[in-house]
Amino acid sequence: MGSHMAQNLLKKGYQVIAYDLSTEAMKTIIEAGGQSASSPAEVASQTKQLVTMLPSSPHVMEVYTGTDGIFSTVQAGSLLIDSSTIDPAVSKDMAALADTHGANFMDAPVSGGVQAAKDGNLTFMVGGREAAYEEAVTLLSNMGKNVVHCGEVGTGETAKICNNMMLAIHMIGLSEATNLGVKLGMDPKLLAKVMNMSTGRSWSSEMYHPYPGIVETAPSNRNYEGGFGSALMAKDLGLAQNAATSTKCPTPLGSAAHQIYRLMCNSGYDKKDFSSAILFLQEKDTK
Repeated sequence: MGSHMAQNLLKKGYQVIAYDLSTEAMKTIIEAGGQSASSPAEVASQTKQLVTMLPSSPHVMEVYTGTDGIFSTVQAGSLLIDSSTIDPAVSKDMAALADTHGANFMDAPVSGGVQAAKDGNLTFMVGGREAAYEEAVTLLSNMGKNVVHCGEVGTGETAKICNNMMLAIHMIGLSEATNLGVKLGMDPKLLAKVMNMSTGRSWSSEMYHPYPGIVETAPSNRNYEGGFGSALMAKDLGLAQNAATSTKCPTPLGSAAHQIYRLMCNSGYDKKDFSSAILFLQEKDTK
C-alpha cells in the first residue's frame, strides 16, 4: 500500500525519496520516477516531510529510534507522519521523542484497502497538533480522498482500531448470515440484494462481499488474494483488545472476532483476505 501512496505523490508532481525492505516495492517507485535511499536515516537527512507505513509497533520504533532510524538524522521543523496501525501509546511516545528534535509527529493510519490506495481514495485518520495539521492535510490529500483530524496524537490510531474492530464483526456476521441463507436454499446473490435493500446492509455487504460472484472487485473473486490479510486483521483486533483491557471497556463481540481471526491464522488463512472468514466457517461446518 505504501508504494501506491508514493506513486500517487509522484503523479502529483512531488519529488519522492523512498526506503523499503521490499525490493519489488522499491523497483515500482523508482520506475515511477522516485529515488531510493539506503536507510530511514538517509531519507530523513534529505527531506523535511516523511511518511512511514509499517506492520506493527516494534517496526515503527525501530524505524524511528534504531541506529539508522529517522531520529538519528531528522531535521528540525520536519513533519513526520506515520500511517501504520499501531498502539496509540507508541504514537504518543514517538511524538514525545520528535519534540526533543524539534519535529512534529502525527499518526495517520488509513482505511480503504489496496484498491483505494491505487486509486487515491484512502481515508486518513490524523492525530496530532492542530498547528501541524494544515501542512499534513496538504500532503495527505494528494494520496487520499478524505483526511480527518481526530484530535491529539494517538486519536488517529484510536479511530482506526475501532473502525477495524467493527469491520471484523460485520464481516463475520455477514459470513454467518450468508452461509445460513445458502444452507436454507437461498440464492446468495438474491440474499445479498435483499440485505443491501434492508437493515443488514454494510460496507462489507455492498463493496466487499465474502461470497464469490457478488461483488466483482472483491477479493472473494480472486481466491481471497490481494486484499487485507487475516493476520493484519488479527493484529488490529489485538490492538483493540489491549485498549479495551487498559480502559476496562467491555467488547465481547470484538473479543470473539479477535479469537476467530487468531484461529483462522492458525488454520492457514493468515495470508488470505479477511473476508475468507466465510471459508473458515464453511470448513468448520463440514467437520
